Amino acid sequence: MKACGRGYPHGMATTTKTKSTDAIVHLKDDHKEIRRLFDQFEKAGDGAEKTKGKLVDQIIELLTVHTYIENEVMYPRVRELLPDLEDDVLESYEEHHVADVLVMELSSMKPGDERFDAKTTVLIENVRHHIEEEEKEWFPKVREGLGRKSLQEIGAEMIAKRKKAPRRPSQPSALKKTIDAVVS
Repeated sequence: MKACGRGYPHGMATTTKTKSTDAIVHLKDDHKEIRRLFDQFEKAGDGAEKTKGKLVDQIIELLTVHTYIENEVMYPRVRELLPDLEDDVLESYEEHHVADVLVMELSSMKPGDERFDAKTTVLIENVRHHIEEEEKEWFPKVREGLGRKSLQEIGAEMIAKRKKAPRRPSQPSALKKTIDAVVS
């Protein structure tokens, strides 16, 4: 797949193009794309194995990149700069861990497998919950605590990290992210 836009594979660029380096703006752009793919999966219906397989591949790639940049840049920086949000960051790491396990399992499944749709549905439910918490509760606290300049600096780091981010959960840097989330 060719990369386009903000480092997404061809056809996966977000609908919102922004020149902002604000970390929260970039994460919300990812969330929009993730939600769009989830909606398409749910609308695909029974018997749409080929379509669902392609959508899950895109979901896996986007979630792998997204959780990588959050785990590698956003969460450590927020933890460092806003120690009062430690519990929120730890909860987010755990929510990512659950998503990582489901993504890893889905990456080795075929759309016709008995539990493929069920596992994808559980992933969607978990990630939607995580996105909602981030956007309604966590992001406002982070924006208030860090301010524009810090969020732009963190966003610039995330943009740079995205270019080298793993695209598949089986890549070594993705595996390291999963292990770090469990051990750290």
